[in-house]
This record gives sequence, structure tokens and C-alpha cells, in this order.
Amino acid sequence: MPELPDVEGFKRYFTRHASGRRVEGVEVRAADIVRNATAQGLGRALTGRRLMKPRRHGKWMILPLSDDDADRGPALLFHFGMTGGLRWVGGDGAQLHVHDRVVLRLEGGQLRYRNMRKLGGLWLVRAGQPIAEVTGRLGPDAQSISRDEFDELLDQRRGGLKATLMNQRAIAGIGNELSDEILWQARLNPRRPVSRLRRSDRKRLHAVMQRVIAESNRHGVIPRKRGWISSQRGNRQPRCPRCRRRVRREAIAGRTAYWCPRCQRG
Repeated sequence: MPELPDVEGFKRYFTRHASGRRVEGVEVRAADIVRNATAQGLGRALTGRRLMKPRRHGKWMILPLSDDDADRGPALLFHFGMTGGLRWVGGDGAQLHVHDRVVLRLEGGQLRYRNMRKLGGLWLVRAGQPIAEVTGRLGPDAQSISRDEFDELLDQRRGGLKATLMNQRAIAGIGNELSDEILWQARLNPRRPVSRLRRSDRKRLHAVMQRVIAESNRHGVIPRKRGWISSQRGNRQPRCPRCRRRVRREAIAGRTAYWCPRCQRG
């Protein structure tokens, strides 16, 4: 499932290729990928508009369609699910891919929303409609949350660490892989109750979270870096990059977690 760094990469890609271009037409090739509007309605809303610079909140990419209040429409919202992505094709455009679900025909080329499994989608937010009506209640974005906000958030939680980090209503943008990397680098047990964190644990967790997100954003994906536990995902016999002990792989908070029982005792 795309997480904050993936969507940050999609945002940069969109900005580089599509921002500032005028929409000349919209082709919806899978009607069910537009979740709350018809293909005709999406076309009417976009055609003739010049696309603004997108922003991101958590795992959502938000494309404002005017200079009005950023928290209200009109806007086009992108969610990428497990297999979503963007593809820019210049000029008249190459042959369409079977999984190109929506094509924005722009000045100078096409921006294609591609999604094999169709678990994501596009949502149209009407003028004056709160964006939160589509996204649901989201916590502060994990990239920009301050230390004080982070402490306040943790004061309100009673569950385990991994479950809390992945809860989009608590903090937006962190999923399974990012939470594993953050907790491994912070040397914290993913099952540890938030209420049992010391002040020093909280300080370290916030600092590591910001560092891991910044490095992942630079790549536009959670990198499989040597020295990161992410490098062990998918290995038949994963080992901790720090201590070389076997990594435990088990279900925590409904997801398959990778963690080291030796390094993450805290």
C-alpha cells in the first residue's frame, strides 16, 4: 500500500509534468475508479481548467482546482491503493496501457492514472465542500507534526506503538513498512503500549520518524537500504541489519510486521 513517501513521489511527478497545464479533455476508461462522480461530471469539472500545484496529506494527493480555501473544494483527490500510479506521455501519446483508468488530456501531452487492482480511485470535491467529507477525519501529517503535537497525540492513545503509528486518525501517512522502519531504528517494540513510553523514548521516536520520512521522501519510496530493516522484507530468512539475529515476522495490528526481538526490547 503506498505510504507517505510514495505519495510524495507522485506529487513531485505531477508537479513536474502536469502543473500549470490546461485540461483539454478527460477520458474515463473505468467508470468505477471515479468514486463519487460520473465520467461526464468529472469531464465537466476539469475540462478547460488550468491545473494547480498538488499538495499531500497523509496518503492522499489533493489537487486544488482553484485558489480558494485549501481545505474546501473544488478539488480532485487521488488515492493510489496498492497498485496506483501516474504516467506522463508527451505529444499525441503512446498506446494506452490496459490499466490506464483515467486519462487527462492536457496541453502538450497526457497524464494517466494507472491502477491495476483498482483499490484506489479519484474523488471530486465540489466547490465549498469540505475535503474531510471525502478523506474522513485525518490526524496531522506525519511529515510536519511538531514534537509538542506528537506528545499531545500520544497522551490521547492507549494502544500499541505500531497500531498507533498506522492509525490515520491519529497521525496521517504512516503504514506498515514505514512504521516497521521507524520502530526498528528507534529500538522500540511494536507491541509496547504508548502509555509506557518514557519522555526519552518519545523524543527519540519523533526524531527517528522525521529522519526516516525525510530520507524516504528523497527516494519517493521507502528504500530497501542496506542497514535498514526494510532491506529484509521478502527475504526467506530475514536478519537484523544491526545484530544479525533472526528477524521476527508476525501479525501485529492486522499487518505483517518485521522486527528484531533483541534490538527492540524497549
